[in-house]
Amino acid sequence: MKKLKIILESKVFLGIVVIAILILSIFRYNAKINYNDDTFVIKSIDDNCRITTNHVLINYYGKCDFKIGDLIKADGNLEDAATNTNFNLFNYKLYLRSKGIYYIMKNPKIKLIRHTNNIFYKIKNKMIERLNDIDNPYLYTFILGDNSKLNSDIKGIFQSNGISHLFSISGMHVSLISLIILTILNKIKKSKINYVIVIFVLFVYSFLVGFTPSITRAFLMFTLLILNKKINIKTIYIFIYLLLGFILYNPYIIYNVGFVFSFTITFFLIRYGNINNNNYFIKLFHISFISFLGSIPILINNFNSINLLSPILNLLFVPFISIIIFPLLIISFIFPIFNSVLMILLSFLEFISLITNKLSINIILCHIPFYIIILYYLVIILILEGYKKYICVLIIIIFIHHNLLVLNNEIHFIDVGQGDSAVLRLKYNKTVMIDTGGNISYDISKNTLIPYLKSLGIKKINYLIISHGDYDHMGEAINLVNNFKVEKVIFNCGEYNDLEKKLIKVLNKKKIKYYSCIKELNIDKNKLYFLQTKEYDNENDNSNVIYTELNGYKFMFMGDAGVDKEKDILDKYNLPNIDVLKVGHHGSKTSSGIEFIDKINPRYSIISVGKNNRYGHPNKEVLNNLDNSKIYRTDQDGSIMFKIKNNKLKIETCSP
Repeated sequence: MKKLKIILESKVFLGIVVIAILILSIFRYNAKINYNDDTFVIKSIDDNCRITTNHVLINYYGKCDFKIGDLIKADGNLEDAATNTNFNLFNYKLYLRSKGIYYIMKNPKIKLIRHTNNIFYKIKNKMIERLNDIDNPYLYTFILGDNSKLNSDIKGIFQSNGISHLFSISGMHVSLISLIILTILNKIKKSKINYVIVIFVLFVYSFLVGFTPSITRAFLMFTLLILNKKINIKTIYIFIYLLLGFILYNPYIIYNVGFVFSFTITFFLIRYGNINNNNYFIKLFHISFISFLGSIPILINNFNSINLLSPILNLLFVPFISIIIFPLLIISFIFPIFNSVLMILLSFLEFISLITNKLSINIILCHIPFYIIILYYLVIILILEGYKKYICVLIIIIFIHHNLLVLNNEIHFIDVGQGDSAVLRLKYNKTVMIDTGGNISYDISKNTLIPYLKSLGIKKINYLIISHGDYDHMGEAINLVNNFKVEKVIFNCGEYNDLEKKLIKVLNKKKIKYYSCIKELNIDKNKLYFLQTKEYDNENDNSNVIYTELNGYKFMFMGDAGVDKEKDILDKYNLPNIDVLKVGHHGSKTSSGIEFIDKINPRYSIISVGKNNRYGHPNKEVLNNLDNSKIYRTDQDGSIMFKIKNNKLKIETCSP
């Protein structure tokens, strides 16, 4: 045992393991799984009949009579999952890879081969049936680790308060379950076999919740710590080997937020969580504060904000949820008669969460580069290892405000599908947004615009410019006004349509100033010129056409202006060669006439267009007209960013 301890704690051994894992991870990371089998065991199935199996996610739209554990035969088209097409946003492909899923099967034909004979799957199916009968979303959350049934607004409040970790099956729940079982067993008879029983129960529970990274980490840590009593290896070494084991098994797991949260916070708690104080609330605050320090970069890069009061709020919510709510949920699952009492307490929980959310100090922060994250953790660890801890506050302030001062002009053309949206981040934190996009069947603001703007650290939109009143250009305007501080809104010439009138009602209610048919806009040392000619009898030609120069580079935004307005612009204005042109009307043949393009001679042309759109945009004739310029398309290149640094134009794309 002593020799084994020496080997396992050897730094040389640790280094060899790290190198081996890195090499194996690189091979595993780049490997492509060839999946030729057409039989699958169902690992999970949701309300929309999306079936998860080993390596394949099956999107099925037929009658869903299957259960977890069933063996099925499925034949359909295997495709890669979509990656993110906008900078800093959720990458669905890497998320699925982190769960071991490499393909999505669409339009499948499915045939049931046989129902499951696995006792654990049968237990899980019975539990799901019981949960469906009780119909309490919190039971799904705490019993099976499925929070998809929780109200999205409530989940948003929990997240804003910094307590959403309490609603994910994690080490806290494993500790509570093991403590309850051990206490009961030890009351009956103290024996080493009690630990074996607890380990078995935790294994079954881990299986039932789908071996999520956080629950698996907690279960394995508990098991290894029990087995370690004879060897007595340092806990931190056990943790490191467990971490490396996870990465070796699936390198993509580093893209799983639950995994990153679980292991990062566990590391900080193992290393710095102990405190010589018997006061429960002081110890709890210390743990909450250490966890908060460890989670800050993860929170920012996944949710774009942090709540500075979350360590204090945890003093209230951790005891209430762990000591009262969680045990009562288990009791209510076994004895539904207690469900009415549970519902009262859950309503109280939601009420308190709503109140505290109004008092919270939430700050929006930009996406953090990897090297800054590494630097942050190095500094925090050095401080916690012995330097004066008040320096920690200064480091956090510098860290979370590292992007407060925008020193370079940036233009972001956001991929909003078949629509338009661009953001101008001007020096010294001025933000101009031109159009918002809009899609009736997809919430662009929630899934794209809001997280994208927050990832840039944008808290306020100084000017929201609506090129014209079509839905694909201003459909998300009200949502943006409701989620950001908007100072002024600019409309185009012509009468307001119904969509614009709806927005104006909101603007009047919020006392936000708005203007229409203006000629120019002065923003510090920058000017935006609105190339108005006359009022037309159609919404597209009434589009705001905007010209501006930034650091000597010329930009032009055409909205949906057609060839008639293009001719009128040429007659009225003497336009120089344009560096960056936002092409009119998504590359439709009604815009970008050859005479206009030849005159302005764009160096770069941006076409904002949806993938495989039903309009056939962009038109081949338009592409030919733009042949002398470098064309970027959001359907092919994702979002496109132009950054002017040291008077040089730098271009980045988020190619899918």
